[in-house]
Amino acid sequence: MTQTASRASTVRPFDARTDDILATLEKGGQYKHLQMLTGPMGPTVMLRDASGKSREVICMCSNNYLGLANHPEVVEAGVEGLRRYGAGTASVRFICGTFECHEAIENTIARYMGTQSSYTFVSCWTANEALYPTFAEPGDALISDELNHACIIDGIRLAAVIKKGVVKGVYKHNDLEDLRQKLGAVRSNPDVTGQIWVVTDGVFSMEGDIADLPALRKLCDEFDALLVVDDSHGHGVMGTTGRGTHEYWNMCPGAEGHDPSLGEVDYFTGTLGKALGGGAGGFIAGSKRGTELIVQRGRPTLFSNALPATVACSANKAIEIVLREPERVKALRDITAYARKQIGGAGFEVIDSPTAICPIIVGETSTAIAMSKKLLELGVFVIGFGYPVVPEGASRLRLQLSAVHTKEHVDAVVDALKKL
Repeated sequence: MTQTASRASTVRPFDARTDDILATLEKGGQYKHLQMLTGPMGPTVMLRDASGKSREVICMCSNNYLGLANHPEVVEAGVEGLRRYGAGTASVRFICGTFECHEAIENTIARYMGTQSSYTFVSCWTANEALYPTFAEPGDALISDELNHACIIDGIRLAAVIKKGVVKGVYKHNDLEDLRQKLGAVRSNPDVTGQIWVVTDGVFSMEGDIADLPALRKLCDEFDALLVVDDSHGHGVMGTTGRGTHEYWNMCPGAEGHDPSLGEVDYFTGTLGKALGGGAGGFIAGSKRGTELIVQRGRPTLFSNALPATVACSANKAIEIVLREPERVKALRDITAYARKQIGGAGFEVIDSPTAICPIIVGETSTAIAMSKKLLELGVFVIGFGYPVVPEGASRLRLQLSAVHTKEHVDAVVDALKKL
């Protein structure tokens, strides 16, 4: 028997356990099937079915909050960036991968967020992967909301692995008293000799609720902690002009109604891949001191290519449109309020919040997935989320509104929900 034949006949541990996992998911109705779009993102999309034909369905599961993913100016800015700078940077930033478009988008983000500085990455996941291992040192403590996004959790875990002596902590979701207790514990911990960091999402992606930033700032000041907010689902959604959750709380420097007495967020992570054009990309925004440290020591930027120029250009135009057309943010708020009212009136339990995320709680994972399949048959594209994305027994249909959705779109969605 040849070596190749011998290897082919051997069942390796990885193959066996992977097959078991996939079979279990299929049997339990939890197997995820990728849906193929054949056109641009919008309030409706063209979706390819099993026969290979495309049909139009209402899209209620995208992060295209302001309808900018296919905006003509955003598209043209990306095309022009492609013509001017080419398809790729072909380098990391510190070698030869920093183009003028990176300088432009980073200045725009800083102005938009009300910070001294910003620095871009190929994704917000990468930004979070850079921030915590770069900023934290042995003796620091990182305390995180229990429902923070997976990229925050992994970034903090990575910091603790790389920097031995970094102390991790988790506080109950949006529970300020529990956070106070955790802060008191780390402050009295002899192993914590450096900086304390409090980390939260601005808008929590699965719940659709928001962090109480003024209260968090007050606690951080009391315990001499720095506040880090990932506002990926807040950009373009929260605040009068869509700057984010800190604008909603009047904590955004440069924005109308800014209240300096409430304090400010020390560092943000965020994305360009949702409301701000939807292409890709992420960023860190905060002090110049912090972004310079990222440039010098952040492994994801030292060893990974820069944000593609076409995305930098299209996102730059998207932010320009957000600031130029605040009526888009109002349109999003109005259609979201209408959707919550209609869905609740149809007898469904929808979590209330000021965000554009409308989760309908349905219970078991298999139920959520089965409902999403039936809705797709009825012309509504919405995803059922279950474990491990959300806790067991708390599975949901997560509807996400866009400023370009109409009442007719919402009414059609509600009619389909009623048929379930």
